[in-house]
Amino acid sequence: MAGPRVNVNVGVLGHIDSGKTALARALSTTASTAAFDKQPQSRERGITLDLGFSCFSVPLPARLRPGPEPDSQPRAGQLQFTLVDCPGHASLIRTIIGGAQIIDLMMLVIDVTKGMQTQSAECLVIGQIACQKLIVVLNKIDLLAEEKRQAAIDKMTKKMQKTLENTKFRGSPIIPVAAKPGGPEAPETETPQGISELIELLTSQASIPTRDPSGPFLMAVDHCFSIKGQGTVMTGTILSGSVSLGDNVEIPALKVVKKVKSMQMFHTPVTSAMQGDRLGICVTQFDPKLLERGLVCTPDSLHTIHAAIVSVKKIPYFRGALQTKAKFHITVGHETVMGRVMFFSPAPDQFDCEPLEETFDFEKEYLYQEQYLSKDSPPAEEDKKSDQPVEKWPKQQWALLEFEKPVTCPKLCLVIGSKLDTDIHANTCRLAFHGMMLQGLEDRNYTETFLPKLKVYKLKHKEGHVERVIDDYNVIGRSLFKKETNIQIFVGLKVHLSSGESGVIESGFGQSGKFKIRIPAGLHPDTKKLLTTATTKKRAKAGKGEVAKEDEGAAKADPAQHIAISLFFKRYVFDAQKRMVQSP
Repeated sequence: MAGPRVNVNVGVLGHIDSGKTALARALSTTASTAAFDKQPQSRERGITLDLGFSCFSVPLPARLRPGPEPDSQPRAGQLQFTLVDCPGHASLIRTIIGGAQIIDLMMLVIDVTKGMQTQSAECLVIGQIACQKLIVVLNKIDLLAEEKRQAAIDKMTKKMQKTLENTKFRGSPIIPVAAKPGGPEAPETETPQGISELIELLTSQASIPTRDPSGPFLMAVDHCFSIKGQGTVMTGTILSGSVSLGDNVEIPALKVVKKVKSMQMFHTPVTSAMQGDRLGICVTQFDPKLLERGLVCTPDSLHTIHAAIVSVKKIPYFRGALQTKAKFHITVGHETVMGRVMFFSPAPDQFDCEPLEETFDFEKEYLYQEQYLSKDSPPAEEDKKSDQPVEKWPKQQWALLEFEKPVTCPKLCLVIGSKLDTDIHANTCRLAFHGMMLQGLEDRNYTETFLPKLKVYKLKHKEGHVERVIDDYNVIGRSLFKKETNIQIFVGLKVHLSSGESGVIESGFGQSGKFKIRIPAGLHPDTKKLLTTATTKKRAKAGKGEVAKEDEGAAKADPAQHIAISLFFKRYVFDAQKRMVQSP
C-alpha cells in the first residue's frame, strides 16, 4: 500500500529574468498544464505571464511520517513539492499577489550578478504578508568568473543577510545555484549546478502544512481549458475545504453550478482532494474563455460584495502617507479592482486596546482619520487641532473599502492595497497596505442600508470669544460661527470658557453670527470683572469715535482680555441628519 503524500506549495518569486522558470524546470519531474511558459505571449516575450505550476517528489523524511498504525508496516510516503512559478514582470504584480495566497514556503530567486532589484523587494514584501518560511536562491553563479566565484557568492550572501535582518525572514538559508548554465540558449545537456543541494535544503525546511478539510470548498482557478468529449477542466489550488467526485460546485463569476465528473492531481486520477492540494477538475462543458482565472466553490458559499471593512497595516517600504479618499488597486482573493479607502481608528481612549484579529465590533465608536496613523506620517492638520493625543498610535486601524466594481471572495480573506499605476521603472515599492477582510457589504445600496450602522465620527472643534456680559449667568459670544450659519442647530451644545466656566448655547443674537451663552453655575467674579472692564473700555473708545464699528472694536480689543470659547462635538460620518453629539 502506498504511503501518504504530503503536498507543500513552494512559491518561486523574484525579479524578471532572475531565472525562476529555469529553476522550476530544473527542479521538476512532472509539469502541470500551466507550467514552463506555455502561453504564446510568454514564449514570445520570454517571460512568465501567469502562474506556472510544476512538481517533484522526494521520499517523505522520517520526521514528517505519521506514527505506524497497530499491526501495520510503516509506510514510506512521498513529499511532493508543488512549485508556483510567479511572474516577475513589474506590470504583472497582480498575478504574484494572487499566487502568494496559496504558498507554504517561498523561494526568492536573486540574480547573483545584480542582487536585490525593485521586484525582488516587492516579492519579499508579499512573502512577509502571506508566507512563514523563506529560502533565498542566488541563481546564475555560472556567470561569475571561476576564480572570483566564491568571493562574489560570499559577498552577495552577506548583502542578502543584511537585507533580511529587519524582516520576519532573518537568518533564512541562502543557497547558490546555476539553474541553466550558459543561459536560455545553452543546450539542454548542460547540467544545472546546486540543484540536488537545493532539493535537500527544501526537504529539510519543509513541514507538514496545517490543512483543514472542513468548511465550504473553495478553489483558486488559474487555468481553464476544454477536452473534446469530456468537458471543461479547471486547474487550481484548493484554498479551503474539500471536494469529491460527483459533488456540485459553483462558478460564481458565471453564476452556474456544475457536477464534478473527474479529478486529477498531476495526471494521477483521484476521488477526493482537500485544502492545499493542486487539482484539475473536469466538469460538464462550458466555454473555458469565460473563466481563465477565478474561484470555484461549494454552491452559495461565496458572496459578491460592493464594499468591505478591513483591518489595515501599512507596508513600511511604501513611501508617503496613506490618505483617506485616495484610490488604490485592491487585491481580494484572486481579483484586483480599483477601490476608494477611508481610514479609521479606535477612539483615542481605546488606542492601547489589544487588536481583535478576525472580528469587527459594530457596537463601538471609531475615530475618522484623514490618513493612516503611523510614526512616519504625522497626524493631519485637522487632527492636530483636536484633543486627540498625537504622541500615541493605535494598536489597530481599519479601512472602509468601496470598490468600483463588485468582487466575489471568501470571508476573512487577505486584502492588499497597491499603487500599481506607479511608474514600473521607478525604484519604489508599490504595495501600500495589507489586512484581513472582516465584513463584506453585499447590498448594492449599502450606503443607505449598512453604513449608518458604522459609528465612525469626526472630532470637530470651533473657537470663538466672549464679547460682553449680560449678567452673572449670561454672556454674548462671537467669532464661533459665520454670519450665514444656522445657529439654531447648535442650540443646547455645551461650550467651555478659557476662564474655566462651562456654558450652554441658548440662542442666536442679532444677525451677524453672535450668540447667547447661559452659564448655569454663574460667572466667576474675576471673569466678570475682566469682561466688564473690557466692555467699558471698548464703549469709551467707541464714544470718542476711535472705532468706526462695533465689530471692528471687538476685533481690536486687547487679546489679554479675551476669554476664548471652545466648542467640541462629534459628527458621525454616515449620519444622514448630520447631528452633532457631545460626550455626557
